[in-house]
Formats: sequence, C-alpha cells, structure tokens
Amino acid sequence: MHGWAKEARGGEMYHYNPKIALEELQEEAVLPHPVKLRDMILRNQLGPQDAQLLNHDFQEYLTRFGELQKIAREILDKLANGQRKTA
Repeated sequence: MHGWAKEARGGEMYHYNPKIALEELQEEAVLPHPVKLRDMILRNQLGPQDAQLLNHDFQEYLTRFGELQKIAREILDKLANGQRKTA
C-alpha cells in the first residue's frame, strides 16, 4: 500500500490518519514527514498534559528527522557523484 494515493478507508489521505501512517511505518519503515505528523497531533483532542508531552516528543522527532535528512543527503551526494559498478 502506498500512502501517496488516496486511501479507500473513508477517503482520507494517509498523512492525516495516524493508524495508516503507523501501518506504513511497520510495513515499509517510512517515517512520516514532520509536517504531516504535526497535523496528526493537531487533529487529536488532547488534554494539557498529553499535549505538552506530545509536543516535547515532536520537538525531539523534528530534531532527529532533520539530522537524519542531513546525513542521508550527504550519503546520497557522495553516491550520486561516485562511479557505479558495471554489471
């Protein structure tokens, strides 16, 4: 199942449905983009304490997501500029 397409489950896009995003994470090891994760958080009714804890966790996620993007970009840049093996 690909999250880019509109899901048959109520016509929601996956990035607004945390259950589908969790399913994709387990199936494909795809991390949701921070903007989509933030939208999921905002679409849930949370008590003050839960909101504060989730915000703290989200800030940590945002930091690490950015760090991993930077590392992945560096790896891909090296690979893109490298020479491919011949078959």
